[in-house]
Amino acid sequence: MNTQFDILRKSRELVLKRIEGLTHEQLHKIPEGFNNNIAWNVAHLVVTQQLLHYKLSGLQCLIPDDLIEKYRKGTAPTEELSEEEFEEVKELLAGLPDTLEEDYKEGIFKEYTEYPTSTGYVLSSIDNAIAFNNLHEGIHLGAIMALSKLV
Repeated sequence: MNTQFDILRKSRELVLKRIEGLTHEQLHKIPEGFNNNIAWNVAHLVVTQQLLHYKLSGLQCLIPDDLIEKYRKGTAPTEELSEEEFEEVKELLAGLPDTLEEDYKEGIFKEYTEYPTSTGYVLSSIDNAIAFNNLHEGIHLGAIMALSKLV
């Protein structure tokens, strides 16, 4: 499982490196042909990881409920994050993989509610969810890379 945590951290490092130096306007621009922006994708990664790992394990998410409501699956950008809010999201993006690994090693993930993903793959355990989340992170890293070329 250590490899899965390393992949998650590396993916998030790549996201943070890709968005480094972008302006507030660039982070929130929705290019033609897209339905979201870089800021939404970054916040969505934080939210999805929490839902797939903590909520489906019957545990409290480690992020605010309003963040979940605005950036969960099926949402689209409706308002801009302030610069301070986006800094907080970036801190969560960078720090939560370590918390996940610590919690996993502590054994807090004792149950898991089966969840059929939009890809058709059914998550049935925390181990499945951690591996699947890395696929999800890669998809959104690709979206962020594409968006960053257009903003």
